[in-house]
Amino acid sequence: MIRTFVLLVCFASPAIPAEPLRVEALAALKKSATFQREKAARRGGYVYYSTPDLKERWGEGKAAEDTIFVQPPGTPTVGMAYLRAFAATGDTFYLDAARETAESLVYGQLQSGGWTQTIHFGPAKRLGKYRNGKGGGWNVSSLDDGQTQAALQFLFGADKALGFKNEAVHEAARYGLKALLAAQFANGAFPQGWTGPSEKQPVMKAKFPDYDWKREGKVKDYWAKYTLNDNLAGSVLATLLAAQSAYADKESKAALAKLGDFLILAQMPAPQPGWCQQYSFDMVPIWARKFEPPAITGWESQDVLETLIAIARFTGDDKYLAPIPAALAYFKKLLLKDGTIARYYEFKTDKPLYMDAKYQLTYDDSAAPAHYGWKQPARFGAIEKDHLEAKAGRGPAPAPKVSADDVRRIVKELDAEGRWISIYAGERLVGQPKFAEGFRYVSSAVFARHAEVLSAYLLETGE
Repeated sequence: MIRTFVLLVCFASPAIPAEPLRVEALAALKKSATFQREKAARRGGYVYYSTPDLKERWGEGKAAEDTIFVQPPGTPTVGMAYLRAFAATGDTFYLDAARETAESLVYGQLQSGGWTQTIHFGPAKRLGKYRNGKGGGWNVSSLDDGQTQAALQFLFGADKALGFKNEAVHEAARYGLKALLAAQFANGAFPQGWTGPSEKQPVMKAKFPDYDWKREGKVKDYWAKYTLNDNLAGSVLATLLAAQSAYADKESKAALAKLGDFLILAQMPAPQPGWCQQYSFDMVPIWARKFEPPAITGWESQDVLETLIAIARFTGDDKYLAPIPAALAYFKKLLLKDGTIARYYEFKTDKPLYMDAKYQLTYDDSAAPAHYGWKQPARFGAIEKDHLEAKAGRGPAPAPKVSADDVRRIVKELDAEGRWISIYAGERLVGQPKFAEGFRYVSSAVFARHAEVLSAYLLETGE
């Protein structure tokens, strides 16, 4: 009897208490998400920044009370943080928050299948032509700055997390995926925006302009042509991979490979084997906005190289690695003295190109407008390493483990209201709000970043 009693005591004893930092991380995650969901949200959606009292809000400019932003770091960015929190904790509070955020995006889905930068629940100068019939006439689904891509990636994840049982979310996700695939051109390219399925165009390789591109050839509807601007290739790839994770459908898998085929076609001929921001249907580089000339681009070319490596890994086809060695050797010669890469390099000369205050082409960067990234960090060393790993058949390096010190800092910086308060110090922010130095604000990007660190830590330290 005594032995039995001892065994019973052992089995009935309470579980070992959780690590104190894990308890703090759980509490901080819930507190911050509660502030976002119950106070910062507007019908489940979000903007980029707000004053701590939430009375003023900003995205790309000041936001009305009934306006949310689709473009990252707006609504989908916060929604993805909720999904990661749910995956880390199993707490349905986060799944319910993600569902509310998904429903806000469903409201603003355009008839053309994607999204534009904003969703207005009230009157506005330019209302989207929403599928629910409550909007206006604007029906251009946008891939600019990851707008439709972010919305779809989140909706695919939310649909899967909801067990494909939320009819509105599931239908919007599938409708959006179908529209995205229909917008892809025959050569595998995507436009920056679309109103319907793409028209068939000839498939050909990229070539240099045979006209005075500095003065001629500006295209009004550049957004409807083949686009790589602002790292579109990588964000579309991430969307197609998210579709594969959720649905494992043949169509998105084929679209992924076709995107890689276009990137091969879009590589410019020697001696400048890089990529350009946008191309005509004849595969000639063209102008976009007045500060985006046809030129070899150092920034988007890095995104293309990383996308090709990812496609090669997914498909197992080494043809997507073939363009990389020549491009890496070429761009290594173009690095600026400070180790950065210029956004633009002139055809034939490889001279870095900039614009002056009057938006005239120049080789001098001293008067370049501050709103655009004329110089960017170079990642070619990391890309070369990743290329060799992929060529050897190895996958990407695993993400480093979360630092306990980072978790402690994040927990400590959360205030009593559940806010991480940022103080503006002159840094470049998405949307370029006109904040004075010392201005205190709440950022959706900071919430998402900190919530994801906490979620990753909880996953790592869970049973």
